Amino acid sequence: MNRKAKNITTLAMLCALAYAAAAAGRIPLVLFLKYDPKDIVIAIGGLLFGPLASFTTALIVSFAEMFTISETGVLGFLMNAVSSCSFACTAAWIHKKKRTFPGAVTGLLCGWLCMVFVMLCWNYFIAPIYMGYPREAVAELLISAFLPFNLIKGGLNAGIAMILYKPAVSAFRHAHLDKTT
Repeated sequence: MNRKAKNITTLAMLCALAYAAAAAGRIPLVLFLKYDPKDIVIAIGGLLFGPLASFTTALIVSFAEMFTISETGVLGFLMNAVSSCSFACTAAWIHKKKRTFPGAVTGLLCGWLCMVFVMLCWNYFIAPIYMGYPREAVAELLISAFLPFNLIKGGLNAGIAMILYKPAVSAFRHAHLDKTT
């Protein structure tokens, strides 16, 4: 199989795994906010194949979610895509500059912080639209609900991705699916 076909197939596999994680792993945490582990798969894909892989996977999975498991339609798609991209693309971009395990850890931690900040901003501007709440009511939820949720979500995603990073790299190399083959 040529390299381009192998990369497309691998990206499709990552999309399927991320979607399965989102569909099967949804855990309610705060208000209507549910944790799902799809960003772990998206981040590992980005660490292995670069920020464009994270971006593409995040968009495809968020789009699939919009038509199946999401209850918030287009706005939910935007929120999911922005959340996943701010975490996974940041991690992948930093790791691309320093392709070592410490580089991956730094990327994941920066991705976590970036996602928390970005989602606080997006929740302030977008949540009033789909929640039907006045912006002032949503602003009161930023610190009491959205911040803890995003800290927990990002922390779990970063921590689990750190644990799975080395085994994933080994598995992809053993299967000749890493970016270099």
